[in-house]
Amino acid sequence: MTSSQIPTSLPASRPKRRGNNRPVTMKHSRGAPYHPQTQGKIERWHQTLKNRILLENYFLPGDLETQIEAFVGHYNHQRCHESLNNVTPADVYIGRHQAILKQRESIKQKTLEERRLHHRQRAA
Repeated sequence: MTSSQIPTSLPASRPKRRGNNRPVTMKHSRGAPYHPQTQGKIERWHQTLKNRILLENYFLPGDLETQIEAFVGHYNHQRCHESLNNVTPADVYIGRHQAILKQRESIKQKTLEERRLHHRQRAA
């Protein structure tokens, strides 16, 4: 590669977009060093990761990397988070969380109506 082919600057990155064409906004927050109260979420994530990973012995680096990838995939795509109204972080990031919450609410209302009807029938 000659010096004329080497790029002098990196291309500007475009913001990621949600389904409704609004940019996804993320806020970067910094905490005081050696002050664990300000880093509670990430500290808890690391503790959970370590507790899962340390349950087994790994003799090859590839085995450990595979388990970490599996944990991250489970954490982001399968595990519902209570702080996110019991949806996955991937659903929130993509923008599907409102549709999921509406669907859950309609199921809840339908179940309540069926229970009321069943109770009225048994009482009569």
